[in-house]
Amino acid sequence: MAHSHAESPPRRGVPTVPQVALIGLFVTALVTAQVTASKVLAFSIPFSLPVTGSELVLPGAALAYALTFMASDCYTELYGRRAAQIVVNVAFALNFVVLALVWSTIAAPAAETSIDPGMFADVLGASTNIVLGSLLAYLVSQNWDVIVFHRIREYTGRSKLWLRNIGSTATSQAIDTVIFVAIAFAIAPALLGVGVVLPLEEIAALMIGQYLLKLAIAVVDTPIVYAIVALVRSRTDGEVATTAS
Repeated sequence: MAHSHAESPPRRGVPTVPQVALIGLFVTALVTAQVTASKVLAFSIPFSLPVTGSELVLPGAALAYALTFMASDCYTELYGRRAAQIVVNVAFALNFVVLALVWSTIAAPAAETSIDPGMFADVLGASTNIVLGSLLAYLVSQNWDVIVFHRIREYTGRSKLWLRNIGSTATSQAIDTVIFVAIAFAIAPALLGVGVVLPLEEIAALMIGQYLLKLAIAVVDTPIVYAIVALVRSRTDGEVATTAS
């Protein structure tokens, strides 16, 4: 009896390789953002802006964090709002696992051959104001991103993916930037006494610098979003079509 070697469609309830890969990318970028937050980046630009001048200053986490929005937009487009919100909110809970593992490692005794424990703590141990700012900003902005992306999709259908990607990311990144900078460098230091309250002009410069870079990444990654969505649909279109809602 002849056997067919045609690839069978994925069974309902069984995650596909693209689905797992997008979740993996989202979580990897999120964890990377946590461990790179302590470095402050400065990018020179060929012109001067009113507040930031000719330099954009932002935390190192901004680069990795921008990838989470690309991954969540792809996931929302392919698998629907409810599935994307599950990923976002489970990842939020896993943030605490990352923090617990990092802080417990910092607290554990170091061997004589270890790198300097103080240096290790400075690099990986984000301060309380940074943690509070990043967690609240993540929870609000990522859920907003998924909701706005889905609302635009309700009006556009499968067309205008560029509008959903840029529109949802532009608004959610603005929310993320304002919440993070305000809490980390103004509210938490003032109310809780953790960190340093920055002058208003420095806070404004940080907000503008972060947002401009994040917005630029959202525009640049749009062709990548198109490529990922097209590739996944070409391989698992029937399964994606039945799950995206």
